[in-house]
Amino acid sequence: MNAWLILGLAIVAEVIGTTALKASESFTRLWPSVVVVLGYGLAFYCLSVVLKSMPVGIAYAVWSGLGIVLITAAAWLAYGQRIDLPGLIGMGLIIAGVVVLNVFSKTSAH
Repeated sequence: MNAWLILGLAIVAEVIGTTALKASESFTRLWPSVVVVLGYGLAFYCLSVVLKSMPVGIAYAVWSGLGIVLITAAAWLAYGQRIDLPGLIGMGLIIAGVVVLNVFSKTSAH
């Protein structure tokens, strides 16, 4: 399977796990806690597979950058958390950084 697709799965699994972390209430609620463990387990497994064919710096930059943006969106949808204009600008810069790294940098795995 394509490393980029596996990385995407890793990011989605991590976002699900992190979103459930709040709902687990410090691991005092069973089912959200199970989702956390499964989400992080799948995320780290997929990331380990990706690292066989992609530089760790690129994989982690994409993982963390897109993860930040998706977690913020998930928190808005699931918990009503709001983000202000400086936060939106900052997330735009994060996305721009990931794009620059992948499109223009020679360290990217193409």
